Amino acid sequence: MGKVTGFKEFDRKTEPYRSVKSRIQDYSEIFTDTHNVVHLQEQGARCMDCGVPFCQSNEGCPVDNLIPEWNDLVYHDKWQAALVRLHKTNNFPEFTGRVCPAPCEGSCVLGMNNPAVTIKNIEQAIVDRGFTEGWIAPHKVSHRTGKKVAVVGSGPAGLATAEELNKLGHSVTVFERADRIGGLLMYGIPNMKLGKEVVNRRVNLLKASGVEFITNVDVGKDITTEQLQKDFDALVFTTGATKARDLPVDNREAKGVHLAMEYLTKNTQILLDTGHADDSELSAKGKAVIVIGGGDTGTDCIGTALRQGAKSIVNFELMGKPPEERAENNPWPLWPLIYRVDYGHEEVAEVFGADPRQYHLMTKSFSKDAEGKVIGLNTVNVDFKDGKLIEIDGSEKIWDTQLVLLSMGFIAPEHYLSDDADIALDERGNYQATYGEYATSQTGIFTAGDCRRGQSLVVWAINEGRGVAEKVDEYLA
Repeated sequence: MGKVTGFKEFDRKTEPYRSVKSRIQDYSEIFTDTHNVVHLQEQGARCMDCGVPFCQSNEGCPVDNLIPEWNDLVYHDKWQAALVRLHKTNNFPEFTGRVCPAPCEGSCVLGMNNPAVTIKNIEQAIVDRGFTEGWIAPHKVSHRTGKKVAVVGSGPAGLATAEELNKLGHSVTVFERADRIGGLLMYGIPNMKLGKEVVNRRVNLLKASGVEFITNVDVGKDITTEQLQKDFDALVFTTGATKARDLPVDNREAKGVHLAMEYLTKNTQILLDTGHADDSELSAKGKAVIVIGGGDTGTDCIGTALRQGAKSIVNFELMGKPPEERAENNPWPLWPLIYRVDYGHEEVAEVFGADPRQYHLMTKSFSKDAEGKVIGLNTVNVDFKDGKLIEIDGSEKIWDTQLVLLSMGFIAPEHYLSDDADIALDERGNYQATYGEYATSQTGIFTAGDCRRGQSLVVWAINEGRGVAEKVDEYLA
């Protein structure tokens, strides 16, 4: 695929973000407004016609994107054909092209010896052009089966489930407890990484295709599962893993210590409602901010706090700094566990002069004032020996802070829905269902996405949404 000698002729070069100076002034997407076609064709040319394209295998792409095929089509300037290939496997490439960490690039065969093909950039450019050219339109359903399906949760798994079932002719209604459709896509990922007009554009396409959406209804509280079963032939739970990992240390209840998703959701909601950033007590404006935990959510907290006008930002990591290159026990084609600089880290480094991350730090307690507000955070340096965490004597430190954001991942879905539906849970507290089958312990109730597999990627949510739709269709036949 691509140009036979392309990987020798062209170096990897990613599409640039907007300059830090420009992008931190607003909440618009960090990406540049236009795609350089010649540059992207050169990157497509680097796809090296490898014998086994690991990029589209389980190690690479959970939805099995036909990556070498659309790389080749982009190289040959056949963008509409590339879009057709892209949509064959991925319902929402405009989401994954923006927020996926690109495991496909980690398993690119070229990456064994050279920097990988810029697969993620090419994916985003294909779908962006598809919308610009008007190639993407509502799906016209030729027949209806008379069967009705309720999907609970409107994140990427729920939206993929709804689209696939609708294409098969079933009538689909999606229930969302929030005031807007999108779940994680709407409120869990900030605007600068995924513009909400991008989410709404796809939701509007689904509406025009026949999918019904109902917001502000919390199934399991506002309406029971039993009631839904009377009105629908099958139910699909795609509620995500929304129970966050907390930090049970002294003075955790101090005002100003918040879960990351509470912080991100509030700011996004206010932005959408008013057009202005959050200026409540939850705002980072003028405060020394500490983000505990890394990952994408931690980075999003960093980027949001910077835009709100934080006085300083520090990011605590329990583990050590990753290596610059793959370790011996992290071989290709596994995801490379290496040091990376994400958009938030880059922004803080430019504004404050240093990367915000501090490694090998464990939080021992918070300090609060007479009004109950957080004023400090107490840490100790740690190391790991023989798999055990060791505190280093004499390394205790007190950090000044007025806002602490806990970004330590998610442990399970909330359980009021599973309790209401009386479905079994697995040993991790997720809705119990076998991957590939998706059936819960209750007949007619299926589940997919993070609430079934645990906290994962948007692309895995799409994978499971497509998979559960197939099994629901078999059940309804």
